[in-house]
This record gives sequence, C-alpha cells and structure tokens, in this order.
Amino acid sequence: MRIAVLCHMHHPIAQPFEGGTEAHTATMTDILVARGHDVTLFAKEGSGTDARLHALVPAEFEFIRTASPLVREQQRGFLAEAAHHSIQLIEGGGYDVVINNSLSSLPYRGLRDTAMLTILHTPPTLADVTAVVSSAGWTPGERHAYATVSRANAASWRHLLPSVEVVSNGVDLHRWRPRTHLRRRHALWAARITPEKGLHLAIDAARAAGIALEISGPIAHRAYFDEQIVPRLGADVRYRGHLDHDQLPRFLARGAVFIASPLWAEPFGLSVVEAMACGTPVAALPAGAMPELIAPAAGALAADDSVDALAQAIREALGRSRAAVRSAAAAYSDQGMVDGYERILRRLTGTDDPDRLADPAAAAHGSGDLDLQAS
Repeated sequence: MRIAVLCHMHHPIAQPFEGGTEAHTATMTDILVARGHDVTLFAKEGSGTDARLHALVPAEFEFIRTASPLVREQQRGFLAEAAHHSIQLIEGGGYDVVINNSLSSLPYRGLRDTAMLTILHTPPTLADVTAVVSSAGWTPGERHAYATVSRANAASWRHLLPSVEVVSNGVDLHRWRPRTHLRRRHALWAARITPEKGLHLAIDAARAAGIALEISGPIAHRAYFDEQIVPRLGADVRYRGHLDHDQLPRFLARGAVFIASPLWAEPFGLSVVEAMACGTPVAALPAGAMPELIAPAAGALAADDSVDALAQAIREALGRSRAAVRSAAAAYSDQGMVDGYERILRRLTGTDDPDRLADPAAAAHGSGDLDLQAS
C-alpha cells in the first residue's frame, strides 16, 4: 500500500523522543516500511525515518508549551498552516490510505473523502478536535476509521465517535529486555516532566517507601521542574537527563521498581510497558490505562492518588517476580501493534485477506470498541 503518515509537528520524530507519540510514530512507520509498504512521513525537519520524509516545519521552530497566549496562538496558526499544506499534498499524492497520527482537527474535514485511520493518542481534551466532532451535522467520513491505544481511552471517546477500535501500543521486545547482571537497588521514573505526569508525587512516595529514585525524561515544563522537582533532588533522588532509546533499556532494566504517577487520564503509558519488558515491576497510580496494563503479577496499583498509597504500591511491587513481569509485557509487541493497524488499513482500502483477518477478538466484538491488542 501507498501510505501517508501525518504526525503532529511540534517536535521531530527523532531520538531522544520527546514523548510516547513520537516514539510510536517512529516505530509504526519503520515497521510498515520493513513490511514492504510505500510510506511517506509528513513531519518536522530533522525527523529520522526509514520512510520518505516530507518536512513541513523547519528544525528551528520550537513549540513552547508555557509561552504567552499570543505566542501560543501564533504557534497554533503556524502548525495549522503546515497541516493544511500536508493535506493538499496528500490529496494530490495518489496515496491508498492515510494514517492520521496528528493532533490537528483539519484532517477530520480536509480528508473526508480519503481512506484514513486516525489514531487517538489523547483523551478528548484537544479543543479543536472535540469542537469538530461534536459540531452539529458532523459525521465521520465513510472511509474513516478510529483507533486508540487502550480500552480506557476508547471509553472516553465513545460519546463523540461511533466506533473506536483498540490497538494497544507495542515495543520491540528484543530491545527492551532483562539484563540479569545489573544491580537493582533503586526505583525509576521516566516520562516527559510536566505537572500531569506527577513526578513530584513519585519522588515523595519513593522517599516514603525508603528507596532511592533515578529520573529520566525531557523537561517539557521548565517552571514545574524548577519549582517542584529541583528542590526535591538530592543524594537519594537524581535526574539523569533525557535518555535515548539506546540508553533507556539499560536504565530501565537496572531498577528494582518503576514508578508511574499520572495525575491525568493517561491514555497508555509506553514507559510502563518498556519497564515491564525489561523485567522491572511497576507501581502506579490508578489513572487512565494503568489498571489495564499492570496485572497483579506485573506490579501494584495504588489505592488512590496519595503519596502514602503510592508508597505502599512501591513496597508491594518490589516483591514481584521479574520473570512474571517480563511475561506480562509479551502482550505488547510492536509487531502485534502493526498487525492491528494493517487489519484496519486493509479493510479501509478493500484489500482484506480473510486468512490474515481470522481474529477471535474481531469476531467476538462485532461492533463498537474492537480490541486488537497484540499478543
């Protein structure tokens, strides 16, 4: 298939990835290319991909989340123009299907007559998108499909979209693997450093549990980092910087426990699965998709979002079998993830292969949310 992948252009699709959406885009695109598809990635300049790259935003453009309202409006306008231009190129490019991996509302209307799979990476919190899909008279394009990364996130979209399929995120289980020779005496935390990721609470919980903590991730909210995180750093809590995908597997494999502390409806939690694949048990707040990802054998969920509850979950997770944790991660492979997307793409383009679509999950669900979680 000739596939156009439209991603959000705040950041390049390049290591070290700014977040899970960038990592997802890179993984999905490269696997589609490896499987023989002709893929073009519409992205920011500086992106690294095995696909053809059509750069629409210059490398020097910097998206500043904490900018003034005027600057934020200017940023949105610039990115909207880039998205509009990509839609024009896609319409005239002879593509069989589009994967909309962006955060823009424009493809919902601008590519209405094009076969398109939209992957929803957030809850329905993007004002521009929700304004379109909730507007009077709007209906999905006949050749549009919608998928998201967890059952929890699918449920949050149910009142806005008629059918949201579930294809769980996946990781390379060969890259993310246990390393048995490493010493494990501390807890780990890895994500974008923003208030909704709850790092301040994770630090306080690790101290309450009596365990040292190492932190990795991009500082996406400087004021939060300076005001809430820097004062909490010390001999027992260290920030290791923004690690890339060559460094992160070893980082995650050497922890005694991984802490996930989302204070919002986390749609998935890619770093949670990466840690599990490395055999590191997870202690998490019970937000968003965390209850889906963390089976009892893989870690422990806090009873609520308090420091004391998360500290107790840390203590419980420390006792989990690392082999059992690794086994739990096997359900989330990157190849299985792309299998799920290919099923949808073939359906949209009328190239279904009945032998490849013999999926018990599909037969069981029929309509509404379809769980295509890789196994």
